[in-house]
Amino acid sequence: MALTSLTGLFAPVAAYADQPTPWQYRFQEPATDIMREIIWFEEYTLWFIIPITLLVLALLIYVIVKFSAKANPIPSRTSHHTMIEVVWTVAPVIILLFLAVPSFQLLERQFTPPSEAELTIKATGYQWYWGYEYQIGETEEDAISFDAILLPEDGRPAGKEDLSVYPRLLAVDNEVVVPVNTTVRILVTAGDVLHNWAMPSFGIKMDAVPGRLNETWFNVEKEGLYYGQCSELCGKDHAFMPIAVRAVSKADYEAWAGTAKASLDEANKNLMASLEAKNKLASAE
Repeated sequence: MALTSLTGLFAPVAAYADQPTPWQYRFQEPATDIMREIIWFEEYTLWFIIPITLLVLALLIYVIVKFSAKANPIPSRTSHHTMIEVVWTVAPVIILLFLAVPSFQLLERQFTPPSEAELTIKATGYQWYWGYEYQIGETEEDAISFDAILLPEDGRPAGKEDLSVYPRLLAVDNEVVVPVNTTVRILVTAGDVLHNWAMPSFGIKMDAVPGRLNETWFNVEKEGLYYGQCSELCGKDHAFMPIAVRAVSKADYEAWAGTAKASLDEANKNLMASLEAKNKLASAE
C-alpha cells in the first residue's frame, strides 16, 4: 500500500513505548504479563548459574594449582570417591527440578490465554515484509488487511522523519493497531520461506512456516509504539522486515477499525489526530 502522508500529525504523538537502544544488554521494558514473567525467570536462573559458574572456576583453579606436576610430582591413583559421586549426581537433579517447575509453568502460560481472544490478527511473512489481516466480521467487507513495509532512508512520509521515534530499519508505513488490556490472538504463517514474528516487549517469538498456522497471544498493558523484527534468517533482506505495533485505547481502536474497513489511510490519519488531541490535553493539565 502507498505510504500514508500525514503532514504534521505524527510528530506530536510519536512517543514510543519501547525499542532497541545502542549497546543494550538487558531486555526491553515489559508490556505484558508474559514478558514480565520471562524477565523474572531469567533473573531467577541467574541465582543458580552464577554460583555454579564461580564454583566450577574455583575448582579449576584449585586443581591447576594443587595437582600440577610441579606441586604434586607423584599423582594419586584414587579413581572413586562415593560421596563426591553422590553429590555431583544428586545436586544437578535438584537444581534442574528448581529450574524445570517454573519453566514449565511459564511455557504453559505462553500458550494458554487467560480468556477467549477478543481480536484475531493473521500475520504472514513474505520476502521481505509482513502482511496483516484482521478477522473482525464474517464477511470480506468487514476484513482489514494491509502490508507493513520498511520506511526508506530517504523520502519518508511527512511526520515520520524523527529517527528517535521511527528508527532506521524498524519503522514501517502501516503499524499494527491493537487495543490495550485486550487478549489478542496472533496467527503466524509465511507465504514463501521461514520467517519469525518476534516482539521483545511482548515476550513473543513465533515461527512463520509456509502452509502452517502457528498461534500465540498477547495482552498489552500500556499504550505506545512497540518494535520487533523477523528473527529467522529468511534471506538477503532479512534485516529489512521489521514489526511495529501501536497499542491504543479501546475507544481509539474501535474508531480506527471502523474507518479502516473503508480506508486505511483515513483511519491512520484520524487515529493520529485523536492521539495528538489527547497529548495536547494532557500537556495543558
